[in-house]
Amino acid sequence: MLTMEKTEVAPQETMLNLIGGFWIARSLYLAAKLGVADLFDDQPKTIAQLAAGTQTDAPSLYRLLRALASVGIFKEVSDQCFVLTPLAATLKSDSSNSMRYAVMAQMGYDHSLGWSNGLHSLKTGEIAFDAAAGMNIWQHFAQHPEDGQIFSQSMSSLGTAIAQAVAASYDFSQFNTIVDIGGAQGSLVSTILQANPHLQGILFDLPEIIANVSVDKSIQPIAGNFFESVPTGGDAYLMRWIIHDWDDEKSSVILKNCHRAMPEQGKLLLVESILPPGNEPSPTKFIDVIMLLMTGGRERTEEEYRSLLRSNGFELTQVIPTPSMLTIIEAVKL
Repeated sequence: MLTMEKTEVAPQETMLNLIGGFWIARSLYLAAKLGVADLFDDQPKTIAQLAAGTQTDAPSLYRLLRALASVGIFKEVSDQCFVLTPLAATLKSDSSNSMRYAVMAQMGYDHSLGWSNGLHSLKTGEIAFDAAAGMNIWQHFAQHPEDGQIFSQSMSSLGTAIAQAVAASYDFSQFNTIVDIGGAQGSLVSTILQANPHLQGILFDLPEIIANVSVDKSIQPIAGNFFESVPTGGDAYLMRWIIHDWDDEKSSVILKNCHRAMPEQGKLLLVESILPPGNEPSPTKFIDVIMLLMTGGRERTEEEYRSLLRSNGFELTQVIPTPSMLTIIEAVKL
């Protein structure tokens, strides 16, 4: 029986492949920005058709799709004629698992500005984006609503699967009213209430967000600022991907406001990623770098969450994995 010796890949080649990840990501951004995937139905499309639909130069568009097809994103089935692959289908705007807006948000101007000025964060500990733009990311979104809308849509598209995972992983039936703090369009609390029809919900976010919210009558939208106060009246206080946006000082302000609003027997539920120890691979470790560059926030280990919560009057009681990349961190008042 013949055996094939495994060929060891040279470190230089491995490094080149890692660098190539940037080329793929930028190519994905171009395809997502153009909306190429939205032009496909069940039939193959020629480059001429795709170029007409995207108002691009056909030979140039072909070079982009040829490159993406080489890594499984689109497939050339005949000369300059393409179909969607499962990966390319995630770039469709109306897909239930759409990643189009996530690609545009992560590879767009604002994040590029943060990464390009990353040395500022590493040398000073300050936020790279703020130093480059002269404002924080939330002020940038207010002044550039198109960027803000893309970011919001990226969170919504990612949030659908996460909401289903969270709703299925925790017993929400024990509560009467859930307060979703910083809940944007309300996808998380809506999903939880669909699975627990007896519950009531409160959706709390900034006035400009709440003004455009449309939710079921079982959910009460309330406008405000979680750095000032949060609504009373709930027995569960829920935050998804909120605390990671902020440093410990600002996170403590939010947590103290929750502590004041919560009843003595209430529960705090943080839906966040938890940093794994040591050299274990995890996208959370790179998201942590994004937080450094873009918001001044951070991802945290379980022990760091435990310490942060305790310093603000909470005891961490459970850490519950979900089928998504996020974990439910349960805490009660000390």
